[in-house]
Amino acid sequence: MQTFMRRWELSAFGRENLKLTEVPVPTFGDDEVLVKVNAVALNYRDQDIIAGNLGPLNFPTTLASDMSGTVVGAGAAVKDFAVGNRVLSTFFPEWKDGQPLGSGRQPYYQALGAYYPGVLSEYIAFPASWLTKGPSSLDDTEASTLPCAGLTAWFALVEFGHLGKGQTVLIEGTGGVALFGAQIAKSKGATVILVSGSDEKLEKAMALGLADFVINRNHGDWVEKVYDITADRGVDHVLEVVGGPHLAKALAAVRPGGRISMIGVLEGNELSASVGPLLLKGPVIQGIAVGHHRAQNDLIKAVDELELKPIIDARYSLADFPQALDHLNRGAFGKIVIDLSL
Repeated sequence: MQTFMRRWELSAFGRENLKLTEVPVPTFGDDEVLVKVNAVALNYRDQDIIAGNLGPLNFPTTLASDMSGTVVGAGAAVKDFAVGNRVLSTFFPEWKDGQPLGSGRQPYYQALGAYYPGVLSEYIAFPASWLTKGPSSLDDTEASTLPCAGLTAWFALVEFGHLGKGQTVLIEGTGGVALFGAQIAKSKGATVILVSGSDEKLEKAMALGLADFVINRNHGDWVEKVYDITADRGVDHVLEVVGGPHLAKALAAVRPGGRISMIGVLEGNELSASVGPLLLKGPVIQGIAVGHHRAQNDLIKAVDELELKPIIDARYSLADFPQALDHLNRGAFGKIVIDLSL
């Protein structure tokens, strides 16, 4: 095995401080595994980390949280993995199950690619407990999209939402979480209404069978169109990935007693909406911050059983990470992945 490897390091906030470096392949301890990274999926969060929007970091740091790879070395105390196993990273390595960690004063946000080193590297050495086994039905680029985008949608709709056949789900956007949400909802027998500002992306979603109804938000009041589709009832579940003033739209579209899963901050960290629909409709508004280790295992099992196939917009080589970030900034239909085989 090689003794040196490449990885992307951020030495200070700002794109100009990104550098592809060459460093020794890491060693691993008794409870750790050495993983050859095969694919890394990017998230909008990665852009925010580079820009300094998510708090202080210990520099230099390695970016990205979502990885699919192969175990090439295992410590003496490792029982769950063996050389040759496919593994996935977990976004929150210490959150195994149950309620979110942290306290009222200090919510938990100890994630890979920020608080902990990330995975945008040819090799990583992590505690075995930070990983799950990967799905058997996906290739590495597809599997790498599960730990953040896939798990976020699963956590919202299944773990918390208990989504079932015959329900109606409204999803805004056509990025990674949105399209995972559409796939999961369809697999559960739900009706999917997809809202986007791009006719081209909406046509793609329909062609792939990801939506039953599509609405271009730039062509009139899209909430009125939701009322037309649902005969004024409203939707059972809103996957709200935009944030800001879009909470008001979600409250207007949801049925009385329905559910809104708050995920995105694309239009700001401050939510705004009238209190009237909140009081009169009484919906559950659930904040979603990815999910825990047990739910990732549940998702992986479902991916294999339901034959879910993540939508990948583009694959880039490790050296082309800056171009992948540009694509991410322009907006993607599904996920953007760094494929280390390229």
